[in-house]
Amino acid sequence: MIKIMYLGLLVILLQGCSMVQDVKPWEKGTLAKESMREGGGNTLLKKFENHIYFSKEASKGGGGVAGGGCGCN
Repeated sequence: MIKIMYLGLLVILLQGCSMVQDVKPWEKGTLAKESMREGGGNTLLKKFENHIYFSKEASKGGGGVAGGGCGCN
């Protein structure tokens, strides 16, 4: 009985994977907006996160560069 319940649950969960749809070309512009990214369009949050990052790296700038002046590349 328990095996049948697990099998039924597995079937229900796998059906959710079959509902994934492709993104249409005209929908890609909406998904590329700043508000769809992590943190959304919240500039205050982004400035705060950048401040924390630069404080930890002990350098100003270098958002995409490895190393931060501490010698731990």
